[in-house]
Amino acid sequence: QVQLVESGGGLVQAGGSLRLSCTTSGRTLSSYAVAWFRQAPGKEREFAAAMSSYGMTRIYADSVKGRFTISRDNTRNRWYLEMNTLKPEDTAVYYCATRFNNDVTKSRYDWKYWGQGTQVTVSS
Repeated sequence: QVQLVESGGGLVQAGGSLRLSCTTSGRTLSSYAVAWFRQAPGKEREFAAAMSSYGMTRIYADSVKGRFTISRDNTRNRWYLEMNTLKPEDTAVYYCATRFNNDVTKSRYDWKYWGQGTQVTVSS
């Protein structure tokens, strides 16, 4: 069983930065892909970023490319989402996710394990 816990969300002004963290327990995830998704009120959960086990592959949604950076620390079983130049449209609940293989995909249906989410609110 894998449990994921996000942290680092909060309220920030447009143009500001936040760093989200995802910690895991129950299993070492260094060999598996990890991802971040987000869900705004009234909208479907959408892909933000994902990376392979040792960072050889990183993909981003067009809406966050150049502003967000996904990274991981396999020694601590954690991964991160560094978010810069935040915009009001980035407001959402952010979820971390993983799966027991190293495939990096954008579809939420491909990811099996999810955290409970952390709220990010960007004021204008």
